[in-house]
Amino acid sequence: MEIHVTGGLIVALGGLLPAFAIGMIGSKAMEAIGRNPEASGRILPAMLLGMAFAEAIAIYSLILAFTG
Repeated sequence: MEIHVTGGLIVALGGLLPAFAIGMIGSKAMEAIGRNPEASGRILPAMLLGMAFAEAIAIYSLILAFTG
């Protein structure tokens, strides 16, 4: 039995999971800033970096779907 993963499934999973991760990162960062507003200068860059890494996974899956 062979399992073939098509490009649509790769894009669906590769877009869904990073979107969930970005939502969680943003939610937790806003929660942290709400609890400690003075730390927003340290939380915001870490949040943006985490979101960029999560978005990179979506871009990799898009590239993989079209080339692989």
